[in-house]
Amino acid sequence: MTDYLIVGLGLAGISFCEQLESNGKSFYVVADDSQQASLVAGGLYNPVILKRFTMAWKAHEQMGLVDDFYTKLESKLGTKLDYKVPVLRRFASIEEQNMWFEAADKPVLNKYLSTDLKVNHNPEINAPFGYGEVLYTGRIDTKLLQSKYQEFLEKNERFSKSSFDFESLEINEDSFRYQSRTYKKIVFADGFGLKSNPFFNYLPLNGTKGELLTIRAPKLTELNVIKSSVFIIPLGDDLYRIGATYKWKDKTNEPTEASKNELLEKLETFLKSDYEVVKHVAGVRPTVADRRPLLGEHPTQKSLYTLNGFGSRGVLIAPYASDYLYNFIEKGAQLPSEINIERFKSAYKKA
Repeated sequence: MTDYLIVGLGLAGISFCEQLESNGKSFYVVADDSQQASLVAGGLYNPVILKRFTMAWKAHEQMGLVDDFYTKLESKLGTKLDYKVPVLRRFASIEEQNMWFEAADKPVLNKYLSTDLKVNHNPEINAPFGYGEVLYTGRIDTKLLQSKYQEFLEKNERFSKSSFDFESLEINEDSFRYQSRTYKKIVFADGFGLKSNPFFNYLPLNGTKGELLTIRAPKLTELNVIKSSVFIIPLGDDLYRIGATYKWKDKTNEPTEASKNELLEKLETFLKSDYEVVKHVAGVRPTVADRRPLLGEHPTQKSLYTLNGFGSRGVLIAPYASDYLYNFIEKGAQLPSEINIERFKSAYKKA
């Protein structure tokens, strides 16, 4: 009997696999390509919400796990994943500069917001009021991580690239049977796919579609992440990722011309450099009504769990949330009420 079946191999699934591996638990993963959020993510880890100069939810605790978690993955997979790159917030006015310095005075933020105003020296960018620098930031190559982790699991015969067939799941008194294998527990880390999950589709996972572009701009020669009305994320080889949009009605993974035009219009308000668009991708982020993750055990079916709802901050939240869920399942530790799916128990009763 295998200890765990994991459904999904985005950031949530990978992080929980790592918890299981480090604790000597056996597991098997089933995943398909239906959910694109981790594949198309910008991959930034940044503790600050740069629109309002406020700290993201539990970001300080999450930042404390980032280095160790992704360094171990780099060692395991034998590839570079973590790129330490500064995030510069472009100021649109003197007033924004003043707001930045006020925020940097706050104890919760002063570790992460530099008070040294950065002057723009790049002639290809219009930034007359300079930048504020966010410290301890970086970028994870999420697409490469997912690809390499799948290869690792395949080599160890612990992965099936297939859609989960709920009709094939056999629920026994103290185990689950799925496609000739028996498991003690199942964790659904299925992202926006949760909406089609008959066990957990009562949860208020709204989903927010995000689209990103990759441009080639040889003259830009920018090494920092620039945050203005959109992000410019350097990828190397004159390539830059531009993003992202937030759409609440369209729940498909199909790129749209409207979002492409929106991104380019915003980009051209401050980018002077010539460029060409070389790629356009889309995915639906697993966002929740109250903007908190979804962790916990099914209300009536024991040993069936969900790990979901990381929104646009999966790189930061995944290791943190996976640690909580593992300790909840294996050690009986309590889940904080703000992330426990118990908070939506009334919605289950109505479903």
